[in-house]
Amino acid sequence: MTQAPPKPQPPAPDTGRKIRTVIWILIGVVVAAGVIWYAVFTATKPTPGPASAPVDGGQLVREDSHRITTPATEKAQLVEFLDFECESCRAAYPLVEELKKEYGDRITFVHRYFPLPGHRNSGTAALAVEAAAQQGKYEQMVAKMFETQAEWGEKQDSQAALFRSYAQELSLDMTRYDTDVADEKTKERIRKDVDDGTALGVTGTPTFFLDGKKLTLNTEEQFRQLLDDAAK
Repeated sequence: MTQAPPKPQPPAPDTGRKIRTVIWILIGVVVAAGVIWYAVFTATKPTPGPASAPVDGGQLVREDSHRITTPATEKAQLVEFLDFECESCRAAYPLVEELKKEYGDRITFVHRYFPLPGHRNSGTAALAVEAAAQQGKYEQMVAKMFETQAEWGEKQDSQAALFRSYAQELSLDMTRYDTDVADEKTKERIRKDVDDGTALGVTGTPTFFLDGKKLTLNTEEQFRQLLDDAAK
């Protein structure tokens, strides 16, 4: 008796991370790139319009702003207002890191905090990151926040204990960490970024300013072209 051939097994469901990896490998496909970047840059932002001129009333970069790159000869500044609980910020993070490596010798990349009120733990995350920054571990804590966002994002209970465990993993001085998280100066540091961003017209994240102009980004190609032009 002839046996029926075995039924093919359906492919295992892929994860969002794997999907994004495949898509970025195929980023040359214009349609795919456009879809991704529309989601990344408009999910938490108002209706896009043309790049705007600098807005009076806020300071785009302050002396204590976190400069991620320090080129010997600066051609331009790219300032990002971000929220560690924002999914669009997490989605944009790998590309921004890639662009930092490509243009960091000519463009100063600057981070500003902008925790959104609708995110229960975004302010707490910013406090943890700033406390880590006081011990020279700003970028390491930023990376940790985005790598683990799926574990703590959108939760309504405080994730302060989890963030403290991240500080321990980074071998921070925990007594100093606890002090800095509770310090009013740390909170004021974050409030200052939020106040500046609000005055500059920031309403969602990520929001980028290139040489003082707020950007509306739709594709990776467009982003790269803007940086290319600014870095000449």
